[in-house]
Amino acid sequence: MIIDFHTHVHPPREQARPIWQGKCPATIENVLRVHEEHGLSISVISSAGHYLKAFSREEAVAELRDSNDYLASLRDRHKDRVLALATSIPGGGEKHLRELERAVKQLDLRGVLISSSHRGAYPDDDDALPFFQLCESLDIPVFIHPPSVGFGEERMNVYRLASSVGRPFDNCLALSRLIVRGIYEKFPKLKIVASHLGGGICEIIGRMDYAYEIRDEGYFLGSYEPMLITRKPSDYLKMMYMDTTSYHAPAIRCAAETIGADRLVFGSDCPMLLSLKPKALAVIDELNLPAEQKERVLSGTAKMLLKI
Repeated sequence: MIIDFHTHVHPPREQARPIWQGKCPATIENVLRVHEEHGLSISVISSAGHYLKAFSREEAVAELRDSNDYLASLRDRHKDRVLALATSIPGGGEKHLRELERAVKQLDLRGVLISSSHRGAYPDDDDALPFFQLCESLDIPVFIHPPSVGFGEERMNVYRLASSVGRPFDNCLALSRLIVRGIYEKFPKLKIVASHLGGGICEIIGRMDYAYEIRDEGYFLGSYEPMLITRKPSDYLKMMYMDTTSYHAPAIRCAAETIGADRLVFGSDCPMLLSLKPKALAVIDELNLPAEQKERVLSGTAKMLLKI
């Protein structure tokens, strides 16, 4: 069984934007085509939500509702092959919370995608705490996905660096902030799934640990106050899940050694780019995991998170 946790379908209004030149790849038709070509069991569809940066939080409520309804309708049409995630904006306020609750309880969307940053806001901001409280109470996975461009975009407008480098950077920063700002102290049962292997956080977690452990010795590096965590950052990182979207076996091995292979879920990010599905599958074979671990990566952990 193979469950792809990371595939995108944009709502119709986004598919029609001029940037796509009439050929937006994030369609259900493309999801199903590569699904069949590569023998998948379930494709988990989500809207990446990049278009939401054009809307205020108040304006975004109607956009989110339309998107959630649309993905639910696609799921209903293809129940044997598709599950869907809602989209939300942490810190959006009461209307956003009620829309997410509706999407989960009434539409049976199995989790929620949020951006690692949205119009300069990050999910560790205090106004996002009610969002995480709701997600913990609903017992749904929170899939953290980067925006089209995060911080530093003025230096990433060449050679597709915004996609290849900028998005992982933003993801890594958001996850790091959630850890040191005590998200798991507040919500220990929260199920965070970091896209794109967490944007490389497994490679820098040792630096986060020493920044925590050196205490007053590192006075010249800046403050570590207020202290909001009771353990080193790597302990909290091991409470997260990550998808395998990286296309680089050594990076996935690093993540498996850091948080455990049972915390990884298979993801391809296809669509968007349709050629990436076989690459994403091939890299799992390159890992040479024991059969039980491979099964958990390809489907077992996702089944648990999505309540399949």
